Amino acid sequence: MILYLFDLDGTLLRAHRAGSRAFDAVFAAELGIADASAGIRFGGRTDLSVVDEVVARHRGRPATVAERAQFLAAYPAALRAELAATGVERIAGVVEALAWLAARADVVLGVATGNVRDGADAKLAHAGLADYFALGGYGCDAVERAGLVAAAIARARARHPIAEVVVVGDTVHDIAAARA
Repeated sequence: MILYLFDLDGTLLRAHRAGSRAFDAVFAAELGIADASAGIRFGGRTDLSVVDEVVARHRGRPATVAERAQFLAAYPAALRAELAATGVERIAGVVEALAWLAARADVVLGVATGNVRDGADAKLAHAGLADYFALGGYGCDAVERAGLVAAAIARARARHPIAEVVVVGDTVHDIAAARA
């Protein structure tokens, strides 16, 4: 079987910066850091790596386990609120491509996204794409993107005889993770 792992943002959908607005809201409310995402590049990165960078920039040290947990506890609700306010746009042709792949008996569809699981689920649901994906690797599985791709492959291999993996993304980070 062939496992196709899809990135979300920029590959399947556009969330109109809902994630960065949710990051800002949570960092301000929970950790007292205003404008947390200013100057931060989110593309191709994991949510945990962004949390670590924000804390390092504003506090001069790595994020603690407690700070990560505090952020992750509040982030999904903030993201869902942002997604409800702004909506999610599917990339042109995505539904047709996913439907074609899903109809093949030799294909398993999954995600490999830097979004934490709850965030990924929220974005996929708002985009009407959740039913295509039964498994994945998420930003809560690893700080580095290669780790979440490995987690997705392991989850797929626990259920299916995977012979080939195709990673579909829109950044150099997706390519590097696929090669790793």
